[in-house]
Amino acid sequence: MSDATRVIGIQAPKPGVWTVDPAHTSVEFIGRHLVFTKVRGRFTGMSGTVVVAEDPNQSTVEVSLETATVSTGIADRDGHLRSADFFDVEKYPSITFTSTSIEWTGVRGRMVGDLTVRDVTKPITLDLAFNGIVSDPWGGVRAAFSATGDVDREDWGLVWNMALEAGGVLVSKKVEIEIETELVQQ
Repeated sequence: MSDATRVIGIQAPKPGVWTVDPAHTSVEFIGRHLVFTKVRGRFTGMSGTVVVAEDPNQSTVEVSLETATVSTGIADRDGHLRSADFFDVEKYPSITFTSTSIEWTGVRGRMVGDLTVRDVTKPITLDLAFNGIVSDPWGGVRAAFSATGDVDREDWGLVWNMALEAGGVLVSKKVEIEIETELVQQ
């Protein structure tokens, strides 16, 4: 691909602006229910921009998620997540992330950034993987990345829970984050 650069022999995204393709991006969270069971949720409404710098470590990421689009596949649970107990979508319609540093070593990296939920901003760290770059059938160029990390939801005021008689709580404090994204070169 002639308009891509190479980093340690690996074809990398060309410097410039890339946008998140929401149709080919998955932003998921995983919490535990009743201590044991993983429950997955996702946000289906999102937008984002990545500015790839000449030095990939100087690149920046900005993402916005629409809280009203949270989906777990269970209507009652989704309604509870949209309520004031959790995301309070009427008062806080978006979750945002802005990177503050990115460090790449080959196709693996680490990104630190500010996550804002319910008007509370805290730093988080995500492990990154660059999955490749390709020309699409419509003449565009796409790059794929993965990101993972975990957070304590209570750090953002998401403290609703119920104690269990046998010990533990109904909903875990720790929430895993899994992101798969396609970016489109602008």
